[in-house]
Amino acid sequence: MASSIDSMGTSTGSIDSLIAGAQGIRKSAFGNIVTYSPKVFIPLTNLCRDRCGYCTFSQPPARLSSPYLSTEEVLDIAQKGVDAGCSEALFTLGQLPEKRYTVAAQWLKEHGYDSTIHYLVEMCRTVRDNTGLLPHANAGALTHEELNALRPVTASQGMMLESVDPSLRCHLNSPDKVPEVRLKTLDDAGKLHIPFTTGLLVGIGENRQSRIDTLVEIAKSHKLYGHIQEVIIQGFLPKPGTSMHNYPPCPTEELLWTIAAARHILSPDIHLQSPPNLTDDLASLLNAGIDDWGGISPVTLDHVNPERPWPEIELINKVTSDNGFTLVPRLTIYPQFLSDPHRWLHPDMVFPVMNMQDANGYAREDRWCSGSDIEPPHLAVDSGHTNKPNNLSTRTKVSEVIEGITGGQEPGIDELVTLFGARGNDFHNVIELADEMRARVNGETVTFVANRNINYTNICTFKCRFCAFSKGPLSLNLRGNPYLLDFDEISAKVVEAVQAGATEVCLQGGIHPDFDGEYYLSVLDAIRKASSNIHIHAFSALEVHEGARRLGIELEDYLRMLKEKGLASLPGTAAEILSDDIRDILCPDKIKTERWLEIHRVAHSVGLRSNVTIMFGAVEQPIHWAKHIVLTRELQKQTGGFTEFVPLPYVHMGAPLYVQRRSRRGPTFREVMLIYAVGRIAYHGYIDNIQTSWVKLGVEGARQTLAAGANDLGGTLMEESISRAAGANHGQSVSISDLYSIVQPLGRTLYQRSTLYNLLNQAA
Repeated sequence: MASSIDSMGTSTGSIDSLIAGAQGIRKSAFGNIVTYSPKVFIPLTNLCRDRCGYCTFSQPPARLSSPYLSTEEVLDIAQKGVDAGCSEALFTLGQLPEKRYTVAAQWLKEHGYDSTIHYLVEMCRTVRDNTGLLPHANAGALTHEELNALRPVTASQGMMLESVDPSLRCHLNSPDKVPEVRLKTLDDAGKLHIPFTTGLLVGIGENRQSRIDTLVEIAKSHKLYGHIQEVIIQGFLPKPGTSMHNYPPCPTEELLWTIAAARHILSPDIHLQSPPNLTDDLASLLNAGIDDWGGISPVTLDHVNPERPWPEIELINKVTSDNGFTLVPRLTIYPQFLSDPHRWLHPDMVFPVMNMQDANGYAREDRWCSGSDIEPPHLAVDSGHTNKPNNLSTRTKVSEVIEGITGGQEPGIDELVTLFGARGNDFHNVIELADEMRARVNGETVTFVANRNINYTNICTFKCRFCAFSKGPLSLNLRGNPYLLDFDEISAKVVEAVQAGATEVCLQGGIHPDFDGEYYLSVLDAIRKASSNIHIHAFSALEVHEGARRLGIELEDYLRMLKEKGLASLPGTAAEILSDDIRDILCPDKIKTERWLEIHRVAHSVGLRSNVTIMFGAVEQPIHWAKHIVLTRELQKQTGGFTEFVPLPYVHMGAPLYVQRRSRRGPTFREVMLIYAVGRIAYHGYIDNIQTSWVKLGVEGARQTLAAGANDLGGTLMEESISRAAGANHGQSVSISDLYSIVQPLGRTLYQRSTLYNLLNQAA
């Protein structure tokens, strides 16, 4: 490949052919996604022992107020990055300044550090622990030991290889630019499983063949270790005050040729970037084959090229969109490395990265999270289902799936995963399709049920790691003490519900160690004592399983007993994620996927209805959402017993899994919108009702999901404990007027319904 690229020479036709091939490689590897990292630039020290002929970053001590930034200065810069929505803290610094400058060695000694790298390690840890930003260390050619010292406090590291040409005059006084030294750093990073950034500097005296040689060396290292996450192709620009100030800038043609050549030589999974502030023709970089704009800071200068300000992200977004791509913020570590985080991250970095990522491994787009009082971003289109954007002219994987669905194909797991990854125009097209399907099935009616939640006990023998509601008998928790309602209290709550106009009581509780199957039958007796006709929507699959098991009877017999006592339908809770590898993390002692499906299959067979829930946003990935949907869709084809699909966004604040630093912060709002939309699309023709959650999403969040496929607002509840225990800030109950305020701006009609979706009356 290298020789064939070299033989293309400099003719325009040859370059065009090279670029066309590069575009095909990029499309196959990354589709229409182009990324960037919102970063803050922290120049820890401008001192350096090397004397590169093109560098203005390196400064002598006389030009600096201090050899190093202080801890306070570092944290001040980092906090400004947090406030501006950054996720990366890029530490850049000169190479081993203490070896050249006494003032640097003295400063380090006075502050208790053995070396510049020792200080860098401590500043990375300080920024991570105090701000949550993910450090990326660009510290030059490091030893195996130095790289390893940085690994516990960085999400990625980097070093520009620049060139393997040993004869370059610009590196004559730079011992750390010897190719063998830098190649060893590249390989050592691979041996340590460090996601690594490297790159070429084009136009510093090298030729095309030496660039090919440099790319080949990078490719060799990646083939051995798989650790090169991105390669930067950067064009040289002469700078006043350097020995190369009279050199010509890198010709545009050479920069573009090198980008395209890199696409052909490097493994397709390596990302390519070229700094957007070093060119006046951003589109040409996309055309040549890049898929990443690198780190862009809304706060700090590019301290390596301070004369070239960062372009506004709005401009980057426009150029990206105008050229048929979707701009996506990423973390300093790329998504493919997060499929195996325990290999590519030190244990101390797994949670900090998890805390900043979405389900696909990209950066969270905003600060919203389920249950918080932060308003969600506005992602829904206001104009109703008839006037939404429908730009399918740019063919993407998502548009191909949509075309198949509109042509009558049923989406399988792969297609659903593709839809869950929708962004930009693709996202709006998925939302549009879901909203159109909702309108065809449900019209302009939005429904709710007047109900009361009764959580009869929070004492539970199970140890679900997402649950902040349940407590052991001796548990102490700031959110409340262990309790168990007696039967008279349950009856009284039912009477209150009937008097308030409720048509349903919804009962769920912990699995109390003293319960047997008779307990649940007695609960039903207590309800029927208070009301002969209120709909009893009660008992998760886990409660049913435990009741039958503790009585030692068959599942079907127990479900018939419950039905005879008045049970009318089962909630779909205890489903969480119907994938046992995820259940082993979330709820290892709970029923498995097949048992949950069996319980609902048998319940449907004895005449009980139920619904499908999914608790998403904790540790799973979109493929698990897709499998969950397909499994329940297949069961619905067999039984027709599910009345609705109820997505439940994970509320992280008080969840043990999050407190133990083992989960994400719940779904992003984009993911919330997509779970409703994709659920509507996937269940179309099988489950007609998609229920949103005002408890977890708030008023504005619930309203937006009604424009993304949802048609039901769930229950008025009167008393909600489970989400509140996990940290949700939204109310424990909602009035009909509150629900009307959600629906009215959409121009839809609010109806009260029964549990089984019979319309009862229009709400004013």
